Amino acid sequence: MHTTENSNKHLDLGCGDHARNPYEASELFGVDLSLGTREPDEHFKLCNLVCEPIPFGDSYFNSVSAFDGIEHIPRQSVDHERGIIMNPFVELMNQIHRVLQPNGLFYASTPAFPAPEAFQDPTHVNIITEATHEYFCGDNAEAKRYGFTGQFKVIEAQRIYPKYSQTAERSLIKLIKNAHKKYVKRSISHVVWQLQAIK
Repeated sequence: MHTTENSNKHLDLGCGDHARNPYEASELFGVDLSLGTREPDEHFKLCNLVCEPIPFGDSYFNSVSAFDGIEHIPRQSVDHERGIIMNPFVELMNQIHRVLQPNGLFYASTPAFPAPEAFQDPTHVNIITEATHEYFCGDNAEAKRYGFTGQFKVIEAQRIYPKYSQTAERSLIKLIKNAHKKYVKRSISHVVWQLQAIK
């Protein structure tokens, strides 16, 4: 696990009423369009991540996660009143970088091309590939031309069977089983990212 001694605040994007905590942080926070039966409070807030900033301060979290979430964020939209094209996914990556502490981690698990799971849900509007994360990584990240202002470093980016993506810890047995499924041509539907915020 890539954490530090004082890592204790984690934000789960698209948390619903069951926020996930892949780094086992001591304080758990969440945002979503609906919190289910949970009432909004200082830890769990209502937020439309397509068009609103993450409602927490700069460098507030040691880690952020998005489980089956980023595929719902449009790559582009149009602001007809201002006559401009918006890039909601790029802006979300800016927001994630903003709320992470230096060296904080972003953990994402999402269905990816060419798996049917990437396309079957009609609200999946952002099809992720094995190389999508590269647009946000390195000194000269390609997404900068679309308004990305942060920088991430890749800790992990791999295809994975979804049940093994629920935690940031990967035991050797789980990795072997995951590799075995790939070789027997079973569906490895998800891509997992662990990206470190460079500030």
